[in-house]
Amino acid sequence: MIEFWLSAGLLLLAALSFLLIPILRGRGRQQEEDRTALNVALYQERVAELAAQQAAGVLDEAQMAKGRDEAARELLADTEGTETPRQGYLGKTLPLLAALLVPLLALGLYLHFGAADKVELTQEFAEAPKSMEEMTARLERVVQAQPDSAEAVYFLGRAYMAEQRPGDAARTFERAVALAGRQPELLGQWAQALYFAADKKWSPQLQALTDEALKADPNEVTSLGLRGIAAFEGERYQEAIDYWKRLLAQLPEGDASRAALQGGIDRAAERLGGSPGQAAAPVAARLKVRVELAAALKDKVKPDDTVFIFARASNGPPMPLAAKRVTVAQLPIEVELSDADAMMPQMKLSDFAEVQLVARVSRAGQPTHGEWIGQGTPLPSATQAIQHLTIDSPDP
Repeated sequence: MIEFWLSAGLLLLAALSFLLIPILRGRGRQQEEDRTALNVALYQERVAELAAQQAAGVLDEAQMAKGRDEAARELLADTEGTETPRQGYLGKTLPLLAALLVPLLALGLYLHFGAADKVELTQEFAEAPKSMEEMTARLERVVQAQPDSAEAVYFLGRAYMAEQRPGDAARTFERAVALAGRQPELLGQWAQALYFAADKKWSPQLQALTDEALKADPNEVTSLGLRGIAAFEGERYQEAIDYWKRLLAQLPEGDASRAALQGGIDRAAERLGGSPGQAAAPVAARLKVRVELAAALKDKVKPDDTVFIFARASNGPPMPLAAKRVTVAQLPIEVELSDADAMMPQMKLSDFAEVQLVARVSRAGQPTHGEWIGQGTPLPSATQAIQHLTIDSPDP
């Protein structure tokens, strides 16, 4: 922004010069007019003297005419090269007022209609954000500067979902739909945010949104995943398998979500194979962990700082499989993570052979980023022995 305002200042000086230079030139013109008036007065005085001499009989008619001609030539010689005074001279007051008011008016119009905020955002986005929170804050400012940009609103909604703020994401995706139209992908994202904002409870609105999205695009991935979840929770296991297999066919080889999705399909198939009217009991996973805070950090945290304790797949999606939320004041604490604490029904601890335990202190209450962290080594999800975690390292 410094370069922008410096350039604007130089242009302003150049504009002011067009207003101030005529005033300076006006001073010289006034001096020329004063000299011309003096010469005319001297000429009239000389003619008066000649007339007096003629009346006294000193000069005859010929000498009088000759003297008048010489005085006239002297007047012409003295006034030669001077400009004819311009009519309608504005004086000094109006140009000076214009010199002051024009830049003020231009600045006011620019601040109202200009794009200084967009220039600043462009320079800011030239540098990579240091955290997800910083990226979200930038996107919020972009949406504020460009409220009609459906693309900016969409990416802000994705950022809210990454920060596990589904309520904000749902409102943002609804706004994106209003701007860009009812596109299948936007409808699916909107439905997903509403699902998590409602504590994973299915509703007629979710049914209508996913129906509309899949009617327009039968392979819309977010809607397929959500419909699979709804069918699984409703014990319609074959329907869940059908939705998730359609989704699996859309994911590229090597996608981290494929393992979790296949685990959900396997669980649905297992329950489908149980006795009629009764679901097969899954093999439960229960991990017990004791979390402590390093003594060196006790003066660097506050009792009400949030602590997230969670398990994530060692080789799979980065999101937590199961999580608990406590505060620093409750440490040390012993908790149990099980399938009942799953963040998503199709991604449970028992679906993954190996997991990693993590404890994170986050003053902002964000599970994806904080100030201090403790991490365990990968271990089987069926581990029975109690695990120990010490929060002792800065969160990268």
